[in-house]
Amino acid sequence: MIRYRNRESGELISRHQVKLLHPNTSIPSVWGESVYEGLGIDPVPFPEKPNPSGTYKVVTEGEPTQDSSGDWAGTWSERDMTTDEKTAWDQEEAERIRASRDTLLAETDYLGLSDVTMSSAMITYRQALRDVPQQTGFPSTVSWPTKP
Repeated sequence: MIRYRNRESGELISRHQVKLLHPNTSIPSVWGESVYEGLGIDPVPFPEKPNPSGTYKVVTEGEPTQDSSGDWAGTWSERDMTTDEKTAWDQEEAERIRASRDTLLAETDYLGLSDVTMSSAMITYRQALRDVPQQTGFPSTVSWPTKP
């Protein structure tokens, strides 16, 4: 991902925002040093966004850094989720896990038909699936039962 540092304001902007700042300028499709100079921007390439190191962590765009040759590079920073973000994450994760659980239950529903005798191992497995939301640590930690 590449963003652009506006030389005047110092803010990071997208390619689209650069074009909006210069509405009456014909900008070529391939941008090089002369385009950067003419638009008053510097490219800021970002490395691939890393995954958060923990459950209640968020990775956000950090401040770009400039090396000794004047080239800019994007950085990522990690922070703890706010209380509201944790609540929203827990709700979304709980919904996702319940949907997965429901799919696993649906895959074995045919065993509950009147002409099929369900094994005790399957009854235990299905009950364990239904009990997933009551596990300690749900939804951030889930221990899935093993299908017999």
